[in-house]
Order: sequence, then structure tokens, then C-alpha cells
Amino acid sequence: MPVKRKWPVPSDIEIAYEAELYPIEKVAEYIGVLEDELEFYGRYIAKVDYRSILKRLKSKPNGKLIVVTAITPTPLGEGKTTVAIGLGQALYERGLKVINTLREPSKGVTFGIKGGATGGGYSQVLPMDKINLNFTGDIAAVEAAHNLCAAAIDASILHGNPLNIDLLRVEWPYCMDIEARALRQVVIGLGGRANGYPREARWVITVATETAAIHALTTGLKDLRERLGRAVVAYTYDGKPVTCEDLGVAGAMTALLVDALKPNLVQSTEGHPVLVHGFPFANIAHGTNSVIADLVALKLADYVITETGFGSDCGFIKFCDIVCRQVPEIKPDCAVIVCTIRALKEHGGAFTLRPGEPYEKVKKAAESENL
Repeated sequence: MPVKRKWPVPSDIEIAYEAELYPIEKVAEYIGVLEDELEFYGRYIAKVDYRSILKRLKSKPNGKLIVVTAITPTPLGEGKTTVAIGLGQALYERGLKVINTLREPSKGVTFGIKGGATGGGYSQVLPMDKINLNFTGDIAAVEAAHNLCAAAIDASILHGNPLNIDLLRVEWPYCMDIEARALRQVVIGLGGRANGYPREARWVITVATETAAIHALTTGLKDLRERLGRAVVAYTYDGKPVTCEDLGVAGAMTALLVDALKPNLVQSTEGHPVLVHGFPFANIAHGTNSVIADLVALKLADYVITETGFGSDCGFIKFCDIVCRQVPEIKPDCAVIVCTIRALKEHGGAFTLRPGEPYEKVKKAAESENL
């Protein structure tokens, strides 16, 4: 096991930095991934060739899918990721072939109030610092593809507006993977004709974009190309939709995302395999890791543990209504609902904690009996 347990339990970052990780090829070997199906990103991270794996194991029955969800969350978090990883570790310790599938953290959230998203304590995904920051560049690739389309919209408007785009009905924002409130509503194109046509525009965080949602829902390169082509980016003055295909950028967007379609293989603090891939927000999109990661994991493992964002009334419902309906091979065999006493107390009115407020403000009420 990469981590030796101590008491009292050290901080998350101490545990992560003291871990002696397995080489990623050893983690891959445990689940039957061949060496030529790996693309290495250093010693402890690798992308996997999903096309080769799905073709090679096409006739193999799928494993069982366990979905971790939670009651309505609070600003303190309910621990879905930690529980999901811990459950995977427990099955791994019992000698079962198990893989966890998780979403990739956004830098905007990592540097915001919430912080990182790789679990906690002795149930973490490692290397924690790399996963929480730039990782393998999937978010950057989605950002580039999305902004390519946004730039094409403004270029089309400037060069005579051949698609008859209504400047007040441009639905496709620019994006960046940082929380920048000042860019939510802006005016662009100032400074003369060379800088474009002035219009009101907006920026969103990359993981909340349509491109991020498409990236997580696609089943492969051909499907990705078709989904991007159908994406509506604006409307004309007579109310007709304008798509990425109409702009002529769907192919280029797809090319930017070829490598980003490959799931990322890492490991937990106990060395069991975790696929971290996809990053759509649950309150805006469907809030689960990529379909491709789940399909690959179900072929490689007997048990796959995934997690849905926010509470069961948000992420889990969207998982069932969107992911499972679009990809019949993905269907939950078991659901785990995370429910903390602390959250029940807050929902019951024992205390109120606003996002960003210090826990010390409610510590007494949260940790004492409330009858």
C-alpha cells in the first residue's frame, strides 16, 4: 500500500506527499490494461487507449455499477468523493477487481471556497496536486475548442455576418477555468473595426460549458464530431438556430479534443485504480464523469464505483435521466446515499452556515446534540 496509516491522522496534503505511489503500469496491470494501451504522463499518470480496450474486450460481460450520491449538500460538503473512494478501497482490500471513476477537478473551484476534489484523509486519489491543477490538459483542450467556436462567431459577424446572426441572441459564451466574476457580463469588440464588432458577451467557467458536457457524454470520436456539429451557438434575426456545423468549426473543435477523449488512469492512497475523466457541473450540466471512462471501467473491472454531483435530486437524477438513457450499457446496480449528521442538523435548523464563513462560527451547534 502506498500510504502507511498513522494516528492521529495527518492532514490531507501530508498524507498525499508521504505516499510512495506504485508505477502506473503496475496499477494498469492489475486491471488488465496492456502496456501499449497506455500513454504515460510521468511515472504515476497515464491516459488509456479506450478504443483498443473496448474493441479487445467487446465480448466480455460488464461489471456491476455502484453510484454514490448524497442528501442535499451544505457548504461544508457531505463527503461523496471520500466515501466513493473509501468504498473502492474496501472492495480492493477484499481482493475484488474494482475501479473508481471520478470527475476531474476544476481549477476555478480548487482555488475558490470549495478547494480540491480528490477525496480526503486516507481515501484520496493521487497524485493529488497534479490532478487538482493542470493534470493531463483535458480541461485546457475543452477550453481551446470552446473558445475557437466563440471566436468564430465574432469573426463571422465582423466579416459581413453571412449567417445573419442576431447579436442579441448569441448563446455561446467565451470561457476560462478560473472564477472571474468581472467577466460574467462584458462588452467586447471595442477599439475599432480591427478588434471586431462591439456586442455584449459573457465568460463562463470552462467546466460549465456546452463543450464540457458534450466531452463527458460522447462515446467516441465520431459521436463527438456529430454532437459538436449539432450544438446551437446563436439564432438568426428570423429566429433560426445557428450551429457549430454552420460556422464550419465542428471538425477543428473535434481535432482539438482527440487526446482529451482518452480517460486518465491514476491510483488511490491504497494503490487501487481510478479513472479521472470528464468534468461537467451538476447544477448546469449532468454532473458525472465521462461516459467513456465508465464504459472502459465496466469492461476492465467486476465492480465500478462512480459518483454524481450535488444531491440525489440533482446529479443522480440527471445521471439516470441523461446518461443512462443515452448509453444503455450504463445502468446502476446499486446506489449509495451519503447522509451526514451534520447536514441533517443544518437542514433541520440547528445552525446556518453560508459559503465562505468559518466553521468555528457554528462548531458548537454542529457538534453538540440538537433535540
